[in-house]
Amino acid sequence: MKHLLSTLDLDAATATGLLDTAAELKATLLGREVRKLPTLRGRTVVTMFYESSTRTRVSFEVAGKWMSADVINVSAGGSSVGKGESLRDTALTLSAAGADCVILRHPASGAPQRLAEWLEGTGTGVVNAGDGMHEHPTQALLDAATLRERLGELAGRRIGIVGDVLHSRVARSNVHLLRTLGADVVLVAPPTLLPAGVEHWGVTVSHELDAELPTSDAVMMLRVQAERMHGAFFPSAREYSIAYGLNEARLRLLPEHAVVLHPGPMLRGMEIAPAVADSSRAAITQQVSNGVHVRMAVLYHLLATGGGDE
Repeated sequence: MKHLLSTLDLDAATATGLLDTAAELKATLLGREVRKLPTLRGRTVVTMFYESSTRTRVSFEVAGKWMSADVINVSAGGSSVGKGESLRDTALTLSAAGADCVILRHPASGAPQRLAEWLEGTGTGVVNAGDGMHEHPTQALLDAATLRERLGELAGRRIGIVGDVLHSRVARSNVHLLRTLGADVVLVAPPTLLPAGVEHWGVTVSHELDAELPTSDAVMMLRVQAERMHGAFFPSAREYSIAYGLNEARLRLLPEHAVVLHPGPMLRGMEIAPAVADSSRAAITQQVSNGVHVRMAVLYHLLATGGGDE
């Protein structure tokens, strides 16, 4: 694996291999007082985040440090980007300075793909940490890892993805990956929050949350991304919550084994009730924990197993 740009690039064997590696790393570190492996000693990982992030940025940094890599954080405001330097020149500078891997979050869809093209032949790998409304592959992998821990194998499982699908890179990456792993995916959202062409995604589309919950093995609640909205996509936050929020009454509609996920940050009281987010049925903090191990696995497959030679 040379880069990780999209879940569309992962076949079932590759995705399962990443998830298995993450599970092995998690087991290896379990109970250790000092969580440190020598796997990536001498490697340099650079994170470039042009959008705000807590979970993704911190977990990539922790993942790199737990594997003994040198991790350097670059933000747009604190680099030459603030002086007008292009993404291409910044990336080539970092590669020339010795970066083995660049982890990029960018508001423009397709930015990581362009970065990988510009760095072709340099030996520097690229990981997409979220690009616009396009994809977020490591989030989908950590969600799949969490679902495997809670439900076992995903083939034949019915997974509901609920809310603002239109603006969600998390939804897109999860649809691709979950289908690759054999799950059935149901998108539940108002018509205004579904992208054009969604009927070609190979999923079931529904506008009625209550009707879908009794047959769902898991539900992933999506944040309403108001910062990406330019217009009225629903009448009000209250009406959205009434129709699509996961409250305690709706939690009772789910099967006993069903799992609740949320990629964060959560809008408590809108898309998910506080009591649901904090319940034993929710695996939200487990997602964050698994995010570290999944990102360790991604770095391992990129940097410690031959990378582009595979």
